[in-house]
Amino acid sequence: MLPSPPMTPFRRFRGTDTYLTNDALEAAVNCALSLERPLLIKGEPGTGKTLLAEAVSASLGAELITWNVKSTTRAQDGLYVYDTVQRLYDSRFGDGDVRDIRRYINLGPLGRALKEPKRVVLLIDEVDKADLEFPNDLLHELDRMRFRVAETGDEIVATERPVVIITSNNEKELPDAFLRRCVFHFIDFPEPAFMKRIVDVHHPDLDGTLLEQTLKIFYDIRGNTRLRKRPSTSELIDWIAVLKRAGIAEVKLDGSLPFLGALLKKEQDLVVLADQLAGGRKYRS
Repeated sequence: MLPSPPMTPFRRFRGTDTYLTNDALEAAVNCALSLERPLLIKGEPGTGKTLLAEAVSASLGAELITWNVKSTTRAQDGLYVYDTVQRLYDSRFGDGDVRDIRRYINLGPLGRALKEPKRVVLLIDEVDKADLEFPNDLLHELDRMRFRVAETGDEIVATERPVVIITSNNEKELPDAFLRRCVFHFIDFPEPAFMKRIVDVHHPDLDGTLLEQTLKIFYDIRGNTRLRKRPSTSELIDWIAVLKRAGIAEVKLDGSLPFLGALLKKEQDLVVLADQLAGGRKYRS
């Protein structure tokens, strides 16, 4: 393992001009920065988990490296990939020296983060999409901050520990051993007063009446228990944007509600809400 770093002054993250925070989120980020441990962020989609990494990156003036996790992602992919196909191709048709295996070692997001001479922010996005063993497979490298390339024997050692932010949509339970090594925070969905501040950041020139109307409609729709996917913050921002571009100055929650498809993204939800609003008549976009 890397030797314990010297104690550093407690860092203060307070969000950015475009990413608003609350005391609990700031405390979680500052705790992770101080302990130099991964920050695990959970919350429903659209609550700003991914954008948090961008805000931390901007606040620290550090490069952001993003690792978008998929169902087929392996921990090894984050370290490096040995491109045997390209090497075989070059051996048959290329002019390079295929004996130099290092030419065919491509570092993954975690590998690049460890190799960078300066501290970076590494976002491991939607960790719960991968296999259940994926988080456990990350533990060794996240603890030691080094790894060895088996094909060459080279060892990649972090000069400075990256700031690691891991997001989860809570689709799967994460292993206890993984959780023990993280600082945890759950982002609650914004209350109306805080959501108003978020909207003000994205639409500072929005008419006050339209702001109040859209917020009320948004939370009324979110309160519909029959919806399979409730609209998120990003969808509210998009909906307001299209209302402004269309020159609509007033909206109300009835069968004529415009651009409903910007808020609801499932056909069943459109039908449910439209039937409720129009007394059983189908919604037509």
